Amino acid sequence: MADSDSVSTQAEHAEEQALNDLTDEQLYSKVEEIVRGNDLLSIETAMFEKYLKRVDPKQDQTLVMGGAPAPGGSALMEPGRPRKRSKSRSSSTERLLKLTAEQKSDIAQRELEELKEELEKIEQDAEKELDNYRAIAEEGDCRQADLQKAAYEFNRDIVVGAVNNRTKKILAEKVERYFNERLKVKVAVVEKLRLKNATLKAQVKKLNQQLRQKEEMGEVLHEVDFEQLKIENQQYIDKIEERNQDMLRLKLMAGTTLQVLNSHKKRLQKLSLENTRLKDEIEMRHKMLEKLDADTLVAEEDKSKAERENNYLKQKLEDYKVADDLTYVREKSDLYVLKNRLKIWERKADIAEMSMNANKRSWYHVKSSIGERHQFGKPLAVESDNN
Repeated sequence: MADSDSVSTQAEHAEEQALNDLTDEQLYSKVEEIVRGNDLLSIETAMFEKYLKRVDPKQDQTLVMGGAPAPGGSALMEPGRPRKRSKSRSSSTERLLKLTAEQKSDIAQRELEELKEELEKIEQDAEKELDNYRAIAEEGDCRQADLQKAAYEFNRDIVVGAVNNRTKKILAEKVERYFNERLKVKVAVVEKLRLKNATLKAQVKKLNQQLRQKEEMGEVLHEVDFEQLKIENQQYIDKIEERNQDMLRLKLMAGTTLQVLNSHKKRLQKLSLENTRLKDEIEMRHKMLEKLDADTLVAEEDKSKAERENNYLKQKLEDYKVADDLTYVREKSDLYVLKNRLKIWERKADIAEMSMNANKRSWYHVKSSIGERHQFGKPLAVESDNN
């Protein structure tokens, strides 16, 4: 025992010397490594304590009440003791309570299975609570929809429809009839739900009887069957999830396709309008072209006519000979004399026309007076013949 104490003392002195030789950074890294190791040991100790509580609660209670300390925990539980005694006692305790790697692995595997079961139970409870909350939310939505519908109908039938046009007040008969109809509807719904509840109770009773018959016949499902059903259920859930992902992908593709289709429709509509505009413009250009062709033909005819007239004038200009001065003066004098004579004859013609008009008027008066005489003189001649 003394040898072991001396060896441990020498080891401690060597360790202290080694720690004194380290730098601050090395000491810091050393402390971090020790802290990580302590954290791992704390997690491991907590796992072992949980396993011990679950396997043998009485033994765990004796350990807590004053039995052997947990591995690696004596130094933390008794910080006031000297370092040598704490380390020696902790090492002796570790030698007494040290577990093999196989045992640790077995304990860890069991704890992992327990954690999985607890997680599954928590998931089941959470799923039940979620279903309850979903049902409550759905019920709330239904109630809200019913209330909104009832408020709309009340506003439509009573607030607006039951107002007297003369007094501008709501008629009590319509209000009473409205509430009586609503009560009848609620009674019918209650009766329907009562029948549905009775049907469900009968189904539950029938299923319980079938379950008792299967128990009596030994056809009850065992744990292996439940595990098989769980595996099949998980497979079906995976398939459903896969189908849901496919459906979501197809919905996204359909949405994208619909967006592309709408864009193409808009583009087609725009191109159709542009096509119509271009057709109208082409038709207008054709009409303008026809008009230009017609104008071109007319212009060509006018051009040919002007060319002929120009050629005629050119030919006439080439054939024209200028007379001498005396001849020009004589012809100019003759032209002046002829113009004077023309004016005289025009004045004579005007005078003759005025006299002719006067003679026409006098002849018209004479003719009219002769006609009146014949009209009044003929009956007198007839009477003289009769006498």
